[in-house]
Amino acid sequence: MSPNPVAVTVASLMPRAKEELTELVAFKSVADFDQFPREESEGAARWIAGALTAEGFQDVALLDTPDGTQSVYGYLPGPEGARTVLLYAHYDVQPPLDESGWATPPFELTERDGRWYGRGAADCKGGVIMHLLALRALKVNGGVPVNVKVIVEGSEEQGTGGLERYAEEHPGLLTADAIVIGDAGNFRVGLPTVTTTLRGMTMVRVRVDTLEGNLHSGQFGGAAPDALAALVRVLDSLRAEDGSTTVDGLSGDSAWEGLQYDEEQFRTDAKVLDGVELIGSGTVADRIWARPAVTVLGIDCPPVVGATPSVQASARALISLRVPPGVDAAKATELLRTHIESHIPWGARVSTEQIGQGQAFRADPGSPAYQAMSDAMAVAYPGQEMQYAGQGGSIPLCNTLAGLYPDAEILLTGLSEPEAQIHAVNESVSPDELERLSVAEALFLRNYAAGTN
Repeated sequence: MSPNPVAVTVASLMPRAKEELTELVAFKSVADFDQFPREESEGAARWIAGALTAEGFQDVALLDTPDGTQSVYGYLPGPEGARTVLLYAHYDVQPPLDESGWATPPFELTERDGRWYGRGAADCKGGVIMHLLALRALKVNGGVPVNVKVIVEGSEEQGTGGLERYAEEHPGLLTADAIVIGDAGNFRVGLPTVTTTLRGMTMVRVRVDTLEGNLHSGQFGGAAPDALAALVRVLDSLRAEDGSTTVDGLSGDSAWEGLQYDEEQFRTDAKVLDGVELIGSGTVADRIWARPAVTVLGIDCPPVVGATPSVQASARALISLRVPPGVDAAKATELLRTHIESHIPWGARVSTEQIGQGQAFRADPGSPAYQAMSDAMAVAYPGQEMQYAGQGGSIPLCNTLAGLYPDAEILLTGLSEPEAQIHAVNESVSPDELERLSVAEALFLRNYAAGTN
């Protein structure tokens, strides 16, 4: 059997893709401008706008969203009467964390052991390149058969909702028949997967105060209430003995029906240390796709180096709560804040502040677009059947788009398979996955245009 022409074209474009991803990864586009220069994010946005313009997109624009960041928009017209497909990615990235933990500089794309390493390589600058590859391959092989809208967000990782609010204020901008969110990933390398559910997310900042100022621990310790100890107590109340999340009033017993996650494979993917137990109950899929999960993201307290023998007067923490499909994120936020306030010990003063929030998402895998993608995946991944999985992470924009465009079919694909280690040190992308998923996206657009169902 002769190779698929689209696949041949994508393969020939991979050297260019690597060069472009190298340029894009070099931007330190963390949308936290207290830590990273705004110019880095704006530079990445301009790069993407230039790439879309070069591909013939019209109405290319840098959209100033309400959270102070920029999203990039472009429109590529197809044949008269064609369907419209919206392609999504984001160019903002997580901070690199401890740069000393990276084997190579986080903002320099580096090839090692068959993978390309760099912050954002998979999540989600690689998604931008995936969209470009798919469209270029179609241009060489008969043209792009649909109208294409591209939107590349600038603050997805921060959860500040800039693009969501912009879309609500300009509801006609992103309207489409189908939407491909390029910010998920295969269940494992080589296994084509579409994500059908996402957990929602809320972040709450907690502050505990007990004293007017720090006190000498020898003179006052044992009777003076320690704010840091009070904070530790309330944080501990958010977990049961087995590590399950326990927020008063929030159900934690839902079950996942579908593709299961082998426990030993999960231990390997998560790099759990030998002898350390997994937390929670139920199957791994239940725990990461169908149930709430609380995580303490950070605590403000004195570092060990330089600490003094003092009873702490104040302490703060940032808490993330992942919310399963079917649970309203606003209600979950209310329950979390109430739980914290009711479990604070010793009458300590506590305040909570919501930092970010996004609703959970559930797609309809029975829609025609899913069949079009399944047929495309079968070509891109010969011998493999497309799987349906959940994802523990959150993409708040999904529910916004589903609410604005209830008739649109939404699919989630992408490059964030387990080996990518997104949000961690040594994030990487598999170039083989980039190549195959670009082929799949191109063929999906062709199938969808033809009305495959």
